[in-house]
Amino acid sequence: MKIVILGTGFAAFRFIKKINKRIYDIVVVSPRNHFLFTPLLPSTTVGTLEFRSIIEPIRNTENITFHQSSCTSVNSENNSIECKDADTGKVYTLGYDYLVIAVGEVTNTFGISGIYENALFLKELSDARKIRTKVIDCFENASLPGISPEEKKDFLRFAVCGGGPTGVEFAAELNDFIEEDVKRKYHDLAAYVEIILIEARGSILATFDKKLSEYAMKIFKRQNIILKTNSLVTEVTDKTIMLNDGTMFNYGLLVWATGNTSTDFVRNSGFAADKRKKIITDDFFYVKNGETFYNNIFAIGDCAAIEGKELPATAQVAQQTGLFLAKFFNKRLLKERPFHFKNLGMLAYIGNRKALADTPQYKGTGFGTFVFWRSAYLTKLVSFKNKALVLFDWIKTFISGRDVSNF
Repeated sequence: MKIVILGTGFAAFRFIKKINKRIYDIVVVSPRNHFLFTPLLPSTTVGTLEFRSIIEPIRNTENITFHQSSCTSVNSENNSIECKDADTGKVYTLGYDYLVIAVGEVTNTFGISGIYENALFLKELSDARKIRTKVIDCFENASLPGISPEEKKDFLRFAVCGGGPTGVEFAAELNDFIEEDVKRKYHDLAAYVEIILIEARGSILATFDKKLSEYAMKIFKRQNIILKTNSLVTEVTDKTIMLNDGTMFNYGLLVWATGNTSTDFVRNSGFAADKRKKIITDDFFYVKNGETFYNNIFAIGDCAAIEGKELPATAQVAQQTGLFLAKFFNKRLLKERPFHFKNLGMLAYIGNRKALADTPQYKGTGFGTFVFWRSAYLTKLVSFKNKALVLFDWIKTFISGRDVSNF
């Protein structure tokens, strides 16, 4: 029996790791040939961690077939999918006995003018590389002779749109870079730096406990990170950002981390979708088909939504859905207990070796929680190689600082 799985994110990777490959032939289709540990992605943008430390090649997994391509359409009548390779343009068809859709989501720009053209996102390793290059470019440009103080401020004004965990952790990592490295390596520029965090709601980290959110805002203000809450971006050009209150300011870098929306594949798939454009499934992740459900098409992770339930689009939810579906297949699709999400809580880094923990067992802040945050993520990394590399990077950064080479 052949299972074709679309994607290599948290849900897909956990499914691939746990499925019984003696029972099923596994074919993986994804434009990305690695699994990316996204919770540590902000740490790579300023060199706290190296890029390859948080990825695991899919081809390291034994007894699977991998195709680096994108699925463009599904033909449920003849149990096949059409795929296209972005590099060569080759189009081909794959048959399946079972199809598992785990394509995740993409960053939501809300149709705001200029975002796609001028902002940088933080979803993939290639995004982090672009941000890292741009950050160093901003400092090198500001250090050129003949640059006025006002121009320096414009180059070194870093705007982050989105007060969720991704935006907050990037702002925290950037502030650490300024405090620990810029003041030593670009010592004449540190006074010109501004970090502005823009959030549409009244507080950052709104999904956390209110006291933890307030603590994070207090720490950011103490670190001179400018918070613009209850603010909406209305337009972006290559140099300026406009807000709904009429405020306009220049920037050197804009990182857009405002939340997610469905991929073009999901939008065009023809599958039943909820108001958030997620594929509707039942409690065993069978995809809805009119008034019934397909018997061989499943959807898991961020791209899917259980009918009548709303789960957060987080890595732990995706992992749990992937693990559940793998066990379901290993039991030959025997319906025993439906999926139940176990909330393990949330963690966030807020800079200066401080973190937040909002878990059922523990709510904490400060340095102790920072140690807990690092320990938790270190244990969650998928391979010994990743654990060793990340630990080495942390030690290296602590001893010698971040590398500011541009490449």
